[in-house]
Amino acid sequence: MDYKFLIVEKKANGIILLTLNREKSLNALNSEMLKELHRFFSHVEDDVRCIIVTGAGKSFVAGADIGEMANFTASEAYDFAKLGMDTFMEIEKCRVPVIAAVNGFALGGGCEISIACDIRLASTKAKFGQPEVGLGITPGFGGTQRLSRTIGPGYAKELIYTAEIIDAKKALEIGLVNWVYEPEELIDKALEMAEKIVKNAPKAVEYSKQSIINGSQTDIDTAMQIEKTHFGLCFATNDQKEGMKAFLNKGKTEFKGK
Repeated sequence: MDYKFLIVEKKANGIILLTLNREKSLNALNSEMLKELHRFFSHVEDDVRCIIVTGAGKSFVAGADIGEMANFTASEAYDFAKLGMDTFMEIEKCRVPVIAAVNGFALGGGCEISIACDIRLASTKAKFGQPEVGLGITPGFGGTQRLSRTIGPGYAKELIYTAEIIDAKKALEIGLVNWVYEPEELIDKALEMAEKIVKNAPKAVEYSKQSIINGSQTDIDTAMQIEKTHFGLCFATNDQKEGMKAFLNKGKTEFKGK
């Protein structure tokens, strides 16, 4: 597929490096870019095993496009929020792990897209925040929901109510990111993590992701049922048979995803 605002690079072993590319606008999310992201994540090819999302230039995503939003009616704003939410849900529920390599500003929609990803790695130059209330609006792409699920309601409320922007060190401290690296290391470290992921059984990784995401949205008893179901499904795969056979024989296996 051809994209105006996305750069799709196929790396080794089924890893995709996806670069958000509206550099002159600090990669701010407009409707067209959101539609491209929705299209990309709703049509992930079968041979893809892990996706890394980063931003072009000095910004990850500086937020939603204020120029586009400024004169919205309430109805138009609702539709824009729905587009963003639907797009980020495609990212969250993508069958393969998605790593956010946050290289700069991750504000508003930028913070929201990062927390729709499975894992967040940050540059020392990264900045995070939900500054919407300072503009007279609320977070609209899932920030009021995913942020509290990621860092807890106390920190989430503080960031949203104060519109404070925090650095990568603080983001690491409150659990918003997993690791912080120097800017020149960020993509290499993201690729290194992706390589660790893709060495494992694809279906087992996929089922683990589904268990975590679906289970987190329900009560503990239902969540345990979800986990049991996915655990059982693994035993219908060749990868489980080959993996355990290799373990018992002290050998190595190359998982086929079947």
